[in-house]
Amino acid sequence: MRAFFAVDLPEALAPAVADAQAAFADASGVNPVDPEQAHATLKFCGDIDDATDDSAGGDDSPVLDDVIAAGERAVDRAGFDPFDCEVGGLGVFPSREYVSVVWTGFDRGGESLAALNEALEAETTALGVDPADHAFTPHVTLARVENATGADAVRDALDAEKPDVGAFSVDEIRLVKSTLTASGPEYGVVREFGLD
Repeated sequence: MRAFFAVDLPEALAPAVADAQAAFADASGVNPVDPEQAHATLKFCGDIDDATDDSAGGDDSPVLDDVIAAGERAVDRAGFDPFDCEVGGLGVFPSREYVSVVWTGFDRGGESLAALNEALEAETTALGVDPADHAFTPHVTLARVENATGADAVRDALDAEKPDVGAFSVDEIRLVKSTLTASGPEYGVVREFGLD
């Protein structure tokens, strides 16, 4: 199964996420994410074997139990109590000239998310999960962009909009499985890791 570690935005912020998407949501070639699935990915693990021990499976993918244990170690390593985040503004990946992802960032709490990412990166790459190929930027994906028309709409929004998505408290991270479907990804929580 495909899996990643994430911090979910609370459902109460879904309307604000939709408001942040409004300036470009109807543009051709822009595919907004479901506001109710808004999250900040801390570490993408790719394919992991959902067998319960090393004797099952048969490929080179990390085993689910090991990934769960890595998540527990990473949370312990980071050593955080619950912390507050504020989400807002707009940004793009990889650049303003070539837009493929539109996101909103963290005005507060980003340093703590980066520390969690660093701990997760260390623990999961030790299992054989591919290391990230880019620097970590704490963000919540708002939309994916497929063509130049959509990119123009996004650039207009970058110049005109600075949405305030809202604040929330992070008291856990989650290991999430992602199933790709014709209508977009479907997510399911595999394990929760409380911060204390």
